[in-house]
Amino acid sequence: MISVWAPHASSVRLRRLTPARVPISEHDLTPAPDEEGWWSADVAMAEGERYGFLLDGGDDLRPDPRSRRQPHGVHGPSALFDASRFEWTDADWTGRQLAGAVIYELHVGTFTPDGTLDALIGRLDHLVDLGITHIELLPVNAFSGTWNWGYDGVLWYTVHEAYGGPAGYQRFVDAAHRRGLAVIQDVVYNHLGPSGNYLPEFGPYLRTGEQTSWGESVNLDERAVREYIIENALMWLRDFHVDGLRLDAVHALHDEQTPHILHELSERVDALSAQLDRPLSLIAESDLNDPIMILPREAGGHGLTAQWSDDWHHAAHVALTGETEGYYADFAAPDALVKVTEHGFFHDGTFSSFRGRTHGVPLPAEVPAWRLVTFAQDHDQIGNRAAGDRLTATLSRGRLDVAAVLTLTAPGTPMLFMGEEWGATTPWQFFTSHPEPELARATAEGRIGEFAKMGWDPAQVPDPQDPETFDRSHLDWREPSAPEHAGLLDLYRRLIALRSQNPDLTGPDQTRTHATLVTPDAAPEARAFRIDRGQTSVLVNLTAGDIAFDIAATDVVLLETAPSRIDAGRLVVASESAVIVERMR
Repeated sequence: MISVWAPHASSVRLRRLTPARVPISEHDLTPAPDEEGWWSADVAMAEGERYGFLLDGGDDLRPDPRSRRQPHGVHGPSALFDASRFEWTDADWTGRQLAGAVIYELHVGTFTPDGTLDALIGRLDHLVDLGITHIELLPVNAFSGTWNWGYDGVLWYTVHEAYGGPAGYQRFVDAAHRRGLAVIQDVVYNHLGPSGNYLPEFGPYLRTGEQTSWGESVNLDERAVREYIIENALMWLRDFHVDGLRLDAVHALHDEQTPHILHELSERVDALSAQLDRPLSLIAESDLNDPIMILPREAGGHGLTAQWSDDWHHAAHVALTGETEGYYADFAAPDALVKVTEHGFFHDGTFSSFRGRTHGVPLPAEVPAWRLVTFAQDHDQIGNRAAGDRLTATLSRGRLDVAAVLTLTAPGTPMLFMGEEWGATTPWQFFTSHPEPELARATAEGRIGEFAKMGWDPAQVPDPQDPETFDRSHLDWREPSAPEHAGLLDLYRRLIALRSQNPDLTGPDQTRTHATLVTPDAAPEARAFRIDRGQTSVLVNLTAGDIAFDIAATDVVLLETAPSRIDAGRLVVASESAVIVERMR
């Protein structure tokens, strides 16, 4: 039996093909009597068989909207893929809670020279040795072209063939679980890419005329579209054994129904978690600064597990770099890092100069601290800079050390971006490979124009369509063992180990965290901070000279990024360094 939701079609025909894409037979689908918009045919097909649909008597083959495999790309026929045929070896895998986790965000296509899931398996031991608990993959669903960040996907149910397709994805998850690593998959439900999106030919997947930042809004008024999203989420968690989903830009999900689709999704995922007897996490990327995302459903929230904290990133970035342009301007405030450390959100009903309005809602103190994912670098905050430059390009080694300390001692769940742990010097730039000349040109010109408005020399903005832009963005795996990188990598290992051993650093009680700005009149990048988390204190000095901090005589230094000293009973922390001390329990 094969079926497809196509309420826009007056007729639907199934075309079966050989692997060489030669037609071998066609079958008419008939409307399902009890399911509006659904068409079906009682046809048995073999594993790997190519097929597609012909709509309204036309001869243009369209892939299955729920295709599990696209061996010839998003414009080609689908291939039958049965996920249940894979022989899993993770029967003993019980999953990993997000509380206490350290997440590692990576892009499959640029993490290794080969850019495949099988090549990624060969680097998993590096992540285990580092102390990572969760790997977060940027989107892997099928997109047009060869390389892409993944946010231009158009077939959500399949895995990009160049990465290894769905079978390669299963091998990767199985290998990760053997090493004790949980897998989080980044999924995009708020828009579809500009090339290869044939869904509107089948049905009202999009709201015509209602735009998001990336194109027409997904039509959440339609029950079948909501199910299309929810069933896709369950597919990753059930059929591919994924442990969690990162939900891209949920603020762009325009939903006026009750319950909200995020509420519905969390209910269904929690039910699956109970069925599978392992934790399943949903992590939102939200621009709203609204705790509704992570409050329990019983308390009027959507019941998601966690959400990203851009405010923490912005406050840390300004403290480390001194950059105050654009949305960083508000975070030059003396209390910015202190406020996000103690309360999670900086804009919690305050005026946002970037938005030109009041923004955000306070985060209740009873929300566990780990429900905010905190990071000093991620794919957006690097890749959406004109040159895709990491902190490594501008910060001293001392400040990179402090960035590591701030990230891995923050109250939230820390996340690293690939290569951050050794101070990778390779940029991570915006790259696309749209095969259509007009779209390729529009993408390149749009990128250059966007940064020209901000004063950038167009010659300094990489062409996203240039293959060299993609090549430059690959990690250089010679770097981790080089002397100039080994010290930072060792610091990250020690910090992650300390975090796992010290209950103060993973404690969920936000009220036990107190932050103090020690140098109130200093410039944003020349400040010193004291962050007390229970019995553990993080002393940070980003000034040009030494700073003395009060400590008890019995305090023990757990870690320091540069030598400190005791002077008159006070701990003197060197410029551009950090020290972690613990009071005797």
